[in-house]
Amino acid sequence: MDARLLEILVCPLCKGPLDYLKDRQELVCKADRLAFPIRDGIPVMLEDEARAIEAAEVEALRR
Repeated sequence: MDARLLEILVCPLCKGPLDYLKDRQELVCKADRLAFPIRDGIPVMLEDEARAIEAAEVEALRR
């Protein structure tokens, strides 16, 4: 994932910051508890394609 792209991408719902999970190939919005997939190096920033994440998973990311 290009670092410059990561700097400008925000959550399409709340416009908040995203965390890049390299091992899962996802961009995570902690506020909305959604994980957006990255497929073939391209972030899929559609709400319908996002995976809902549990509060415990969000807390684990904050550590």
